[in-house]
Amino acid sequence: MRHRPMRKRAKWLLASLAAVLTVSGGGWAVMDRPQRDADERERHAAGGLPPATAPVQRGDLSSGLQVEGTLGYARERKLNAAGPGVLTWTAGEGSAVERDGKLYEVNGRAVRLMYGSTPMYRPLKAGDKGEDVEQLKRNLQALGYGTGLDPQDGTFTAGTATAVKRWQKAHKVAETGEVGKEDIAFASGPQRVRAGDAAVGDELAPGKPVLTVTGTERIVRFRLDAVKAGAAKAGDPVTVRLPGGGSATAKIDSVGGAAPPDDKNGGAGPGGGGGGGGGDKKAQVEVVVTFDKPAEVNAPDQSPVTVGLTGETRKGVLSVPVNALLALASGGFGVQVVQDGRAREVPVELGMFGNGRVEVTGAALTEGMQVGIPKL
Repeated sequence: MRHRPMRKRAKWLLASLAAVLTVSGGGWAVMDRPQRDADERERHAAGGLPPATAPVQRGDLSSGLQVEGTLGYARERKLNAAGPGVLTWTAGEGSAVERDGKLYEVNGRAVRLMYGSTPMYRPLKAGDKGEDVEQLKRNLQALGYGTGLDPQDGTFTAGTATAVKRWQKAHKVAETGEVGKEDIAFASGPQRVRAGDAAVGDELAPGKPVLTVTGTERIVRFRLDAVKAGAAKAGDPVTVRLPGGGSATAKIDSVGGAAPPDDKNGGAGPGGGGGGGGGDKKAQVEVVVTFDKPAEVNAPDQSPVTVGLTGETRKGVLSVPVNALLALASGGFGVQVVQDGRAREVPVELGMFGNGRVEVTGAALTEGMQVGIPKL
């Protein structure tokens, strides 16, 4: 019996490599051995032609990623009690508190929200100076109690005391002209109550957490393996796919801050991108996304979302499906061009991978050519 000599021909890249990167999913596409053998038999039965073809395309190619994230709210923090007493009331979970609104009460005395970055660390009275006094004056002016105040002057003046008395009168409390440390909590803007850290009736002590609050602006958080962090840069536009099928435009606000690996996801965390399993603990960073129109995002807190990262974009390049690549016996990569019922191997240079395709260049390659692909 005469044996046909084995030819050292190219193998499909997916048949010779363990995996090929497909950036659109952030994972690896793998062809198992039975499928490879079936494709090889089909090519021989068809006179060396591949089982399927796809066109060489010219256009823009993006290296974007699809990652899983969690919808939340900005700037989570704890509100701690300023002094001792019994907690007699708190704002409800999920409620939004604006300037001068009540956050909670201790011994029946309200702690009200004012806007500012410096915490309320001391009682404020005539003669005091500082950024906290400026904040108080700006708030009194915004509320209409201190129309004649100079908010740029950080001195607690007689006019400030008068404005404080007007504010106290409006809330039917003693008109002392002074503001106690336990009367105000400063925050950067409106606050949303995420959870209560103490129950009505609890005995409070200075520094004991009362509420967990956030800003009211909707954001998305996700994690990326540190090696992939370059795919996300502050200011980059992204698209967020929301629960129910809608989507919203957004941008990356920040990249950084170590995020602990997620044990359940093998280090992938809620943002995905971990790509691994087997319990590997991979270094990760947290990425925060802000919406272009946050008021239009109405999905529940902690809802899972999908974030589409744009990544790098190459304009007007030739590309083929990733699984059209061959590992050439002579070294390097190529594609199998099918023309006039015949197939020939064309060497190519690889560029950027993205969305299941790969950028290719080669002197014998032109737009519209049909290249062989296996059946996946």
